[in-house]
Amino acid sequence: MSDFPYIVNSNGAALNDLIARDKGIITTQVETIGAVLFRDFNVDTAEKLDAVVESYGEPGFTYEKSLSNAVRINLTPRVFTANEAPPDVSIFLHHEMAQTPLYPSKLFFGCLHAPEIGGATPICRSDWVLDRLKLEQPELVQALRAKGVTYTNIMPSEPDPQSGQGRSWKDTFGVARKKQVEATLAEMGYKWQWQEDDSLLVQTPRLDAIRGLGNGEESFFNQLIAAFRGWKDTRNDPSKSVRYGDGSAIDVAALTRAIEIADELTYDQNWQTGDVVLIDNFRVMHGRRPYTGKRKIVASLIA
Repeated sequence: MSDFPYIVNSNGAALNDLIARDKGIITTQVETIGAVLFRDFNVDTAEKLDAVVESYGEPGFTYEKSLSNAVRINLTPRVFTANEAPPDVSIFLHHEMAQTPLYPSKLFFGCLHAPEIGGATPICRSDWVLDRLKLEQPELVQALRAKGVTYTNIMPSEPDPQSGQGRSWKDTFGVARKKQVEATLAEMGYKWQWQEDDSLLVQTPRLDAIRGLGNGEESFFNQLIAAFRGWKDTRNDPSKSVRYGDGSAIDVAALTRAIEIADELTYDQNWQTGDVVLIDNFRVMHGRRPYTGKRKIVASLIA
C-alpha cells in the first residue's frame, strides 16, 4: 500500500491552480489509485476548499438533495461539515451514500483544524477487499451479486446530533408533511412505516452490493460494514439494518470476515491542517476514528 494514497506536495503552487491545470492527470490518479492527498497547500478555510472544488470543474452533489443519514452543516455552497456526530462515535468504513440509489462519484475532504488526539480518516480500497473475498468467501460474493442488498433504518422527525445516522426525515427528503415524504418514497421504491414518535422506518429497494469499475475490475460497493457495525442509536439496531435483496439474512460469519479483511487493508489518513484529500467513491471506503479536542474536517461531493 506504499502508493496509497498518492501524495502531491505543493512546491509553492496554489492547489486550485494545480488542479485546473492538471485535472486529467489528477483524475487518472484518483480513479486508478483511489485517493490523492494534497499536502502543504494551506487550504485551511471552507472558502479555500470551495475554490479548489470549483477549479476541478465538475458538477457538485449537494447535501440538501442527497439522502445522506448524517447530520451536516453547510458552510459554503459546495462545502459542509463531514459529520456532526459526537467525537467519541466511530464512523465505520462505507462508500458515501451507497445505502441509497443516489451517490456521488468523488469526495473532497479538507482539514481546517487537525485533531489533537485521534480523529484519523480510515480509507480502504474496496476493490482489494472484494479480491480477497472472492478467494475466502466466494459464497458471500455470489449471493451479493445475485441478490443485492436492502438497508433499513429509522429516521427521527427532528435532527439527532448524537447519532451518526441522525438526519431527520424532514431534512433528508426536504419536506415537512408525511404525505409528501410518502409520495417520494413510493416513487423511489422504498417501503416505510411510521413509528409512534413520528420517526420513520424506511427500507430501500434492492441495491447492488458489487460495482463494476471498468477493465474487468469490481469493488465491494455498499454500506454493509458501516450499517452492520455502526447503525446503532436509540432508534436503530444494527442486527436489523441489512438483508439480502430477497429479504433473507446475510451470513454473519461471512460478513464478519469481510470486516476483518477491510480492517487489515485500511490506511489511516492522519490529518495536518490544510490537507485536502480527493477520494474515488466507487473504489475507496472511508470512515472516522474517535477523537478528543478540536477537529474540523469538511467535505464536498462531486456528482
